[in-house]
Amino acid sequence: MGIGFGVLLVVIGAIFMWALNVNLSFVDDYTLGLILFIVGIVAIVLSLLMNMQSRRSKYVEERHYTDRVDR
Repeated sequence: MGIGFGVLLVVIGAIFMWALNVNLSFVDDYTLGLILFIVGIVAIVLSLLMNMQSRRSKYVEERHYTDRVDR
């Protein structure tokens, strides 16, 4: 889940919460929008935390060359 997917879930959740009035038999549209909104925010936060963590880690690469020159 990236930041874009999280933003998409937040937008769809907001649309379900405030813009649509859909009569779904199995769930209320406000509840579905709230669930999508919360999952989107969690996805954004997790994505940002993972990006911050990967920036802090440093990779050190050591190369040892053993060139033998016979003269």
